[in-house]
Amino acid sequence: MSTQALAGRRSGWLTFAAVVMFAVAGVRLISGIAFLADSAKVADVSQGLFGDDLFWWGLWDLGIAALALYAGWSLLQNKEFGRIAGYVWAIVVIIQSFLYINWAPWWAFGTIVLASLVIYGLAITADEER
Repeated sequence: MSTQALAGRRSGWLTFAAVVMFAVAGVRLISGIAFLADSAKVADVSQGLFGDDLFWWGLWDLGIAALALYAGWSLLQNKEFGRIAGYVWAIVVIIQSFLYINWAPWWAFGTIVLASLVIYGLAITADEER
């Protein structure tokens, strides 16, 4: 393989981080639609930020889905917004996972590992952006 072909390739770690952002967008899209449909299958959110008004929870999740989708696309284009959104997402997930570690230790450990891999992938590909 020539060096020109290698120079045009994107890092697998950067692609991994983008795929994680797309997965987050997909899950939040499904969750947002369930909230907007006033589904009986949603969690009890009555003590949350928006109270028991599922419409606002649905809009919140759809907003996060749009943000994650744009962040994944931005990462694939080697743009700065995707990197910043990826770092912020990973930090928030790690903090949230430490808060949940008493109730769901395996889930918390798995999400900490996933978020750490996203941070690692973004950090080692920082030189590729330029």
